[in-house]
Amino acid sequence: QVQLVESGGGLVQAGGSLRLSCAASGPTFSTYLMGWFRQAPGKSREFVAGIRWSGGSTYYADLAKGRFTLSRDNAKNTVYLQMNSLKPEDTAVYYCAGRSRFTSLVSIQSAYDYWGQGTQVIVSS
Repeated sequence: QVQLVESGGGLVQAGGSLRLSCAASGPTFSTYLMGWFRQAPGKSREFVAGIRWSGGSTYYADLAKGRFTLSRDNAKNTVYLQMNSLKPEDTAVYYCAGRSRFTSLVSIQSAYDYWGQGTQVIVSS
Protein backbone atom coordinates (compact mmCIF):
# COMPACT_ATOMS: atom_id res chain seq x y z
CA GLN A 1 0.00 0.00 0.00
CA VAL A 2 1.33 3.39 -0.98
CA GLN A 3 1.47 6.06 1.73
CA LEU A 4 1.17 9.75 0.86
CA VAL A 5 2.35 12.59 3.08
CA GLU A 6 1.53 16.20 2.22
CA SER A 7 3.44 19.22 3.43
CA GLY A 8 3.88 22.89 2.64
CA GLY A 9 0.56 24.29 3.76
CA GLY A 10 0.30 27.38 5.89
CA LEU A 11 -0.94 30.94 6.17
CA VAL A 12 -0.29 33.35 3.32
CA GLN A 13 -1.63 36.72 2.28
CA ALA A 14 -3.75 37.13 -0.82
CA GLY A 15 -1.54 37.35 -3.89
CA GLY A 16 1.14 35.22 -2.29
CA SER A 17 2.44 31.78 -3.15
CA LEU A 18 2.82 28.37 -1.57
CA ARG A 19 4.29 25.10 -2.78
CA LEU A 20 2.67 21.93 -1.57
CA SER A 21 4.55 18.65 -1.63
CA CYS A 22 3.26 15.10 -1.64
CA ALA A 23 5.81 12.42 -0.87
CA ALA A 24 4.92 8.84 -1.72
CA SER A 25 6.38 5.79 -0.02
CA GLY A 26 5.82 2.09 -0.40
CA PRO A 27 5.35 0.36 -3.76
CA THR A 28 5.48 3.63 -5.68
CA PHE A 29 6.62 1.87 -8.86
CA SER A 30 2.97 1.01 -9.34
CA THR A 31 1.77 4.62 -9.27
CA TYR A 32 -0.05 5.66 -12.42
CA LEU A 33 -1.76 8.90 -11.49
CA MET A 34 -1.38 11.51 -8.76
CA GLY A 35 -3.88 14.23 -8.01
CA TRP A 36 -4.62 17.12 -5.71
CA PHE A 37 -8.04 17.84 -4.31
CA ARG A 38 -9.20 20.43 -1.82
CA GLN A 39 -12.04 20.85 0.62
CA ALA A 40 -13.11 24.20 2.00
CA PRO A 41 -15.19 24.46 5.18
CA GLY A 42 -18.79 23.52 4.48
CA LYS A 43 -18.06 22.53 0.89
CA SER A 44 -17.51 19.30 -0.98
CA ARG A 45 -14.05 18.13 -1.91
CA GLU A 46 -13.09 19.27 -5.40
CA PHE A 47 -10.47 18.42 -7.97
CA VAL A 48 -7.53 20.81 -8.35
CA ALA A 49 -4.96 19.13 -10.60
CA GLY A 50 -3.62 15.74 -11.68
CA ILE A 51 -0.50 14.31 -13.26
CA ARG A 52 0.24 10.98 -14.92
CA TRP A 53 3.40 9.54 -13.37
CA SER A 54 4.74 8.18 -16.64
CA GLY A 55 4.96 10.91 -19.25
CA GLY A 56 4.02 13.72 -16.90
CA SER A 57 0.79 14.82 -18.60
CA THR A 58 -0.98 17.34 -16.39
CA TYR A 59 -4.63 18.25 -15.96
CA TYR A 60 -6.05 21.28 -14.20
CA ALA A 61 -9.43 22.34 -12.94
CA ASP A 62 -10.54 25.77 -14.13
CA LEU A 63 -9.87 27.11 -10.62
CA ALA A 64 -6.20 26.24 -11.03
CA LYS A 65 -5.47 27.15 -14.63
CA GLY A 66 -2.99 29.98 -14.98
CA ARG A 67 -2.20 30.07 -11.24
CA PHE A 68 -1.22 26.55 -10.18
CA THR A 69 1.47 24.29 -11.61
CA LEU A 70 1.81 20.59 -10.94
CA SER A 71 5.13 18.80 -11.32
CA ARG A 72 6.83 15.62 -10.18
CA ASP A 73 10.27 14.40 -9.17
CA ASN A 74 10.51 10.73 -10.04
CA ALA A 75 13.72 10.22 -8.09
CA LYS A 76 12.09 11.52 -4.91
CA ASN A 77 8.66 10.02 -5.57
CA THR A 78 7.26 13.45 -4.88
CA VAL A 79 4.64 15.61 -6.54
CA TYR A 80 4.60 19.39 -6.15
CA LEU A 81 1.74 21.84 -6.46
CA GLN A 82 3.02 25.38 -6.95
CA MET A 83 0.25 27.82 -6.14
CA ASN A 84 0.62 31.46 -7.14
CA SER A 85 -1.68 34.48 -6.96
CA LEU A 86 -3.54 32.89 -4.10
CA LYS A 87 -7.00 34.15 -3.22
CA PRO A 88 -8.99 33.90 0.03
CA GLU A 89 -11.28 31.43 -1.73
CA ASP A 90 -8.32 29.07 -2.10
CA THR A 91 -8.49 28.50 1.65
CA ALA A 92 -9.03 24.78 2.16
CA VAL A 93 -7.48 21.53 3.23
CA TYR A 94 -5.51 20.19 0.29
CA TYR A 95 -5.30 16.45 -0.22
CA CYS A 96 -2.94 14.41 -2.34
CA ALA A 97 -4.27 11.22 -3.90
CA GLY A 98 -2.90 8.41 -6.02
CA ARG A 99 -3.99 5.57 -8.26
CA SER A 100 -2.09 2.49 -9.37
CA ARG A 101 -3.91 1.57 -12.56
CA PHE A 102 -4.93 3.27 -15.76
CA THR A 103 -7.92 5.56 -15.65
CA SER A 104 -9.20 8.45 -17.72
CA LEU A 105 -11.13 9.79 -14.73
CA VAL A 106 -8.43 12.16 -13.53
CA SER A 107 -10.80 14.55 -11.75
CA ILE A 108 -12.99 11.92 -10.07
CA GLN A 109 -12.31 11.28 -6.37
CA SER A 110 -13.53 7.71 -6.42
CA ALA A 111 -10.95 6.85 -9.09
CA TYR A 112 -8.13 7.26 -6.58
CA ASP A 113 -6.90 4.36 -4.45
CA TYR A 114 -5.02 6.11 -1.67
CA TRP A 115 -5.03 9.49 0.01
CA GLY A 116 -2.84 11.63 2.22
CA GLN A 117 -3.96 13.19 5.48
CA GLY A 118 -4.25 16.70 4.04
CA THR A 119 -2.48 20.00 4.60
CA GLN A 120 -4.22 23.24 5.55
CA VAL A 121 -3.91 26.32 3.36
CA ILE A 122 -5.23 29.63 4.68
CA VAL A 123 -5.21 32.72 2.48
CA SER A 124 -5.88 35.96 4.30
CA SER A 125 -7.36 39.01 2.58
